[in-house]
Amino acid sequence: MIRPENLRNNHWKIEPVIPHKIKQTLGHLHPVLLQVLYNRGLQERNHIQAFIEGQYLESTDPFLLPDMEKAVARIGQAIERDEIIIVYGDFDADGVTSTVLLTEALRGLGLSRQQAQPYIPDRIDEGYGLNEEALTFLKEERNAGLVISVDCGIRSVREVEHANQIGLDMIITDHHSLGSRIPPALAVINPKRADSAYPEVMLAGVGIAYKLAQALRLAFPNRAEFEEADLLDLVALGTVADLAPLQGENRKLVMDGLKVLNTCRRPGLDALARVSGLKPGSMSAESIAFALGPRINAAGRLSHAYDAAKLLALNNFLMAHEQARQLNKLNQERQRITAQLTKEAEDKIDPDAPLLFAADPGFLPGVVGLVASRLTEKYYRPSIIIEQGEAESRGSCRSIPEFHITDALDQVQDLLVRHGGHAQAAGFTINNENLPEFRQRITEIAATQLAGQDLYPTLVIDAEVDLMDVDWALQNVLEDLEPTGEANDKPVFMSRNVRVYNHRTVGQDGAHLQLEVGDDEGRIKLRCIAFRQGAWAKSLPEKIDLAYMVGVNEWNGRRSLQLMVQDIRQPQPENT
Repeated sequence: MIRPENLRNNHWKIEPVIPHKIKQTLGHLHPVLLQVLYNRGLQERNHIQAFIEGQYLESTDPFLLPDMEKAVARIGQAIERDEIIIVYGDFDADGVTSTVLLTEALRGLGLSRQQAQPYIPDRIDEGYGLNEEALTFLKEERNAGLVISVDCGIRSVREVEHANQIGLDMIITDHHSLGSRIPPALAVINPKRADSAYPEVMLAGVGIAYKLAQALRLAFPNRAEFEEADLLDLVALGTVADLAPLQGENRKLVMDGLKVLNTCRRPGLDALARVSGLKPGSMSAESIAFALGPRINAAGRLSHAYDAAKLLALNNFLMAHEQARQLNKLNQERQRITAQLTKEAEDKIDPDAPLLFAADPGFLPGVVGLVASRLTEKYYRPSIIIEQGEAESRGSCRSIPEFHITDALDQVQDLLVRHGGHAQAAGFTINNENLPEFRQRITEIAATQLAGQDLYPTLVIDAEVDLMDVDWALQNVLEDLEPTGEANDKPVFMSRNVRVYNHRTVGQDGAHLQLEVGDDEGRIKLRCIAFRQGAWAKSLPEKIDLAYMVGVNEWNGRRSLQLMVQDIRQPQPENT
């Protein structure tokens, strides 16, 4: 069997079988579930029980975060002095939810709309993170005494120094990777700090904003008129949309947040769910990742993130419905533009280069990250896509596990105005005169680090399963893994020598493949969908090895099991 040229090769890595001793100790659990939990690093009974029940065994005291006491004290001082507090956010879903959450919490302490104000920068005019001109505006025009950043600011040393010079106090809350210096703010709350005692390092930006809200409620119980639970829908939305790992406290926060989200207590989220085709009451982390999150992000990409923030804060159902419709239209436009610009970027890259690079004045800054993601997914190389301005340009980066993109940017920071991010996603601003040298040096860094590596994506298989064992009993126990997402993916299984009974292409231009597979005797037949794998249609053999997730298809009130195909290959011997 020859793999179609436009389908990339994957390395199939089957996780080691769980040791017999552990299997005996925890034999009351379904063996496939136990294997998946073992793959996730869960081996002890109390940890497994806590995971399944959605508990978190470590301390969640917000005052374990560095500088939390300083931040709470300064906010208390601002309240007593009737100062204006600005919550300075970011234009993605994590930043928007963080901004709305902390603004609500401050107003829940009795502050007026004038005293607690949100500020989200414009992606095009101001760019990511703190901005000196914006801080000056907030000081001079809004008469701000205190600015609290959410989901940004950890690398904004120069901007915080500027704020100090103009008499504007700063509190930084952020979850991104630290730079070489911590900004000289009154308080810098980031669990990634070396001196942090907080056990959960991987909180999203909205998670840290939530911890600050918790601390404020503990510090000022007589003033607090908000309940922590009322904020958890925002925490779930921002955490999942930002691809924070759904382990530890994040998993607990998202589980609790989904319960609140499904009550649709916020008119804006109720309206957004309905225009997204979701059913209130049955929304999951997947609903956030593929429906709610993209629509929240669409505002900051093509319009202004205030449109999304306004929707989340609305109390009027009629207004919320109209606002949600607008976000839905923006998301449709975002999809169209992303597809168009991805084609244009593909014409500019060298697909054989160690790093994919494309820059153009016509690239929209709100979409370059999505274009980079698509190119990295297709070619399995780090990608940098840049929107060229007249004097400055803004780039977005996506990478692969073999290449830490933010560390690479650190090595060329002398060429950058600002930058920041994570291991596999980052952004930066650069003066145009530095672009040629930047491209040369960052490509050389990638070439050196990736030299000699066999660069193909690895498909991790949780367990080999006999197709006869894929039934409703298995599906029901797999529900214990929810919410699934980043670092707690839906499990992937494989079955060998599966017979293909029929198949056909579906979707626009036959992009997807629909199959029916089973055993040789026909004792079991399961429907499958293989997204973006329609190219198999002309070369699919009678027998295949199949890698898949187990899902449920609902149609006309009927529910049936469906396999979500991850990959197909020619049957191979066991232990391969």
